[in-house]
Amino acid sequence: MRQISFIIGFAAAAVAAPVGAQQYYAAQPYPPQGYQPQQYYAAAPYQSAPAPAPRAMARPAAPPQMVVVAQPQRMRNEMGGGFIEAIFGNGGSDRQQGYAPLSSQQQQQQQQQQQYYAAPQTPAQPIYASTGPVGGEALQNYPIDPVYERQEVAYRTSEEPGTVIIDTPNKFLYLVQGDGRALRYGVGVGRPGFMWAGTHRVSAKKEWPDWTPPKEMLERQPYLPRHMDGGPNNPLGARALYLGSTLYRIHGSNEPWTIGRNVSSGCIRMRNADVEDLYERVKVGAKVVVM
Repeated sequence: MRQISFIIGFAAAAVAAPVGAQQYYAAQPYPPQGYQPQQYYAAAPYQSAPAPAPRAMARPAAPPQMVVVAQPQRMRNEMGGGFIEAIFGNGGSDRQQGYAPLSSQQQQQQQQQQQYYAAPQTPAQPIYASTGPVGGEALQNYPIDPVYERQEVAYRTSEEPGTVIIDTPNKFLYLVQGDGRALRYGVGVGRPGFMWAGTHRVSAKKEWPDWTPPKEMLERQPYLPRHMDGGPNNPLGARALYLGSTLYRIHGSNEPWTIGRNVSSGCIRMRNADVEDLYERVKVGAKVVVM
């Protein structure tokens, strides 16, 4: 039954369309109505960000030269160390690397990299055989420890009046007055290695004495002048009492702040005001005892 229906349908289609007939369709206009062409834009050429300027780098300092530094020798139990181990031991395996010190040229280069400037200073006045600045009359009344001020004290001794006694450990000079009394002055004494003791006589007295450093002092301090005229800047001060044939003196000083200290090369130093007072009281030939 189905086959019959198909045959009938096919025959009807053949009758309706002539044999060999072709169908044609009218061409549509191009572009079609309502067509919107797409727009294309040229992309901007790619530009990379500018490279940052190279940073200024400090040139590294040349590394110090490597050297081999011998380390303390280690002893072997079986060799006993020393010369035997040096010959038959490990041949220097105990050596380590170290750094050699900078040469003088390298040190100068480092100093040139960092410069420091100090405030200008007024030139100091030359000082001879002393430790402080030199002054004039203003130092006559320089304040010192009151214990070293000139004063009369109780002092018992078997020495006759007029005798000078120097108590080196306590930095005092006593001028014996009698009746158990004495005038006491503060003094500066020899520094370690220059202290001494003994008994002498005052062999000479001089006002504003010249100073000629002895040969022994010039050997220790070759920068000292060979001679210096007397005056306020002279290390011997206003007065000097010479002790026998020795190189030692009792003299003044332009450094009153050194009274009560171990500062000299063996001489006994006093304030100028005190040595002027002692100078008038002590006669040539007076006994001087240094303890």
